[in-house]
Amino acid sequence: MLKKLKLYADFVVLRHTLFAIPFAYLGAILASKGIPELRVLFWVGLAFLGARSAAMALNNLIDKDIDAKNPRTANREMPAGKITLSEVWGLIVISYFFLFYSAYKLNPLCLALAPIIPVTSIIYPYLKRSLPISHFVLGMNLGYAPVGGWLAVTGIFNFPFGAPEIAMLLLLFAVTFWVAGFDIIYSLHDIDFDIKNKLYSVPAIFGVKRALDVSFVSHILMLILLVGLMLVLKLGIIFKVGLIVIAALIWYEHTLVKADNFTNVPVAFFNVNAAVSLSMLAFTALDIVLS
Repeated sequence: MLKKLKLYADFVVLRHTLFAIPFAYLGAILASKGIPELRVLFWVGLAFLGARSAAMALNNLIDKDIDAKNPRTANREMPAGKITLSEVWGLIVISYFFLFYSAYKLNPLCLALAPIIPVTSIIYPYLKRSLPISHFVLGMNLGYAPVGGWLAVTGIFNFPFGAPEIAMLLLLFAVTFWVAGFDIIYSLHDIDFDIKNKLYSVPAIFGVKRALDVSFVSHILMLILLVGLMLVLKLGIIFKVGLIVIAALIWYEHTLVKADNFTNVPVAFFNVNAAVSLSMLAFTALDIVLS
């Protein structure tokens, strides 16, 4: 049983939850202007886990033939036959049940908006075959996390936009550009395979140097959007210190990867960005709680 659970966790790359779940909680903390009640934190976490697990399972299912051809991914669970098709579908159904049931337990608006997530999760894998924007759609899929966390607390989205709605959109696009930036770096591993198989990653279409430039610009846009968030919500000195820390981490990430040397891509992709996400949550929470 434990071996099966580990297999499923590896299949949906559960450890990468560290990238965006802190942003879901960050949205909830900003919306509540403090630490939300445990009930909200629980359902937000379960909704995110369900949404992300289903999206990863769908991506792996749709990409199974591509993964089987790629030496880097050929030993993954589906191409290697470690997990069956029925198990994958079962995992998808259970994961989406977690998402929709959690949304139902939170509030009507969360439940009404929940179907957006499976739609864009299905679109993402197919974009790799047609347009070099899949990195940004992946980013937007994870960008729903802080918006979902915020709406879990308030249950309200107003028109015309006020400060809360502007803050949510700033968070959505900040996470979108952040994820797109590091996903472009990660895709450098597969540039030769992508070119050969006519897949539309940014490195395959524009080359390594331009891909690194696009990644860097994406991360600059992320930082600008976070500054905008700080101004809209009038966040304090602790958040400002956090922004400096995050900017330093982003700079470090881009010093690790060179156009002629991809050795440090795993460190830049996972370690640095996990630190970015956790730092963002920690500094924001401290700023809100201590102000």
